[in-house]
Amino acid sequence: MASFKSFLRTALLTVLLSALCAVGASAACEGVGTVTASALRLRSEPSTEASILATAAQGELVVILEQTDDGWYKVDYQSMEGYMSAEYLDFQPQADVTLGWGVVEVSDFLNVRTGPGTEYNVVGALRSRETVLILGVENGWYKIPYGESTAYVHSNYIRSCMDESGARGDDPVYDGTLAAQIVAYAEEFLGVPYVYGANGPYAYDCSSFTQTVYAHFGYTLNRTSYDQALNGRAVSWEELQPGDLIFFRTIAGAYISHVGMYVGDGVIIHASSGSRMIRYANLYSSYFTNAYVCARRIIDD
Repeated sequence: MASFKSFLRTALLTVLLSALCAVGASAACEGVGTVTASALRLRSEPSTEASILATAAQGELVVILEQTDDGWYKVDYQSMEGYMSAEYLDFQPQADVTLGWGVVEVSDFLNVRTGPGTEYNVVGALRSRETVLILGVENGWYKIPYGESTAYVHSNYIRSCMDESGARGDDPVYDGTLAAQIVAYAEEFLGVPYVYGANGPYAYDCSSFTQTVYAHFGYTLNRTSYDQALNGRAVSWEELQPGDLIFFRTIAGAYISHVGMYVGDGVIIHASSGSRMIRYANLYSSYFTNAYVCARRIIDD
């Protein structure tokens, strides 16, 4: 049954990701920006009147996705897309800096080349929804580790799913335990689309994602993030273990409006409304620390 669900999910993703890639060319990475102001706000729209999504400190890096005509950059900062004033960003079209993880968004395979251009030789390919570490950018191409060397893939088809400061280790913190199995199963959903109110198997919202993962292991969770905060037992921030659910206030006036799963090393996996996909995120980013409400442990100790 799980294999059949995986097949159906992959089949639909093939169609959805093809559409995403068709529009992705306009949002290809153009380079890296370094924040020159003491603090620079990430806004939802290219306007000082738009809502603030996060604040970057001086010296922090952002991925430049595109430049608007009115002095703003569309950027990816800590896995959140938004806009920053171009006046306070030092733009570089080429840089060797570790930017974090990305997920491959193609219908079949993505060519890996020896250099940043289609004139370079193809040395391999990446599968749809495969994750890669981004080591740098050069004129719209991402530099990635490949084999014992480095290679390049076009940024049109790579979507950020986790920032570098929250990079996961290679091994689960509790290898072989039920918690590790739950986390590993949750990671199979990376790249699956986010749709508000969706219950799967082709798309999920934040709480249906965590509900589905735990149902696979025989645990019944409430449907909404607010009600899931009643499941299990409370644990503190300091006690967090892989598999714990973490709840956030991301909407003004709401006590709890979002849920993610802790996977270890300061990283959560969640169905992101901003990115429209299931992805990793840095729990220690200002966005999540400011929105944190509580955490619950679902599995039996």
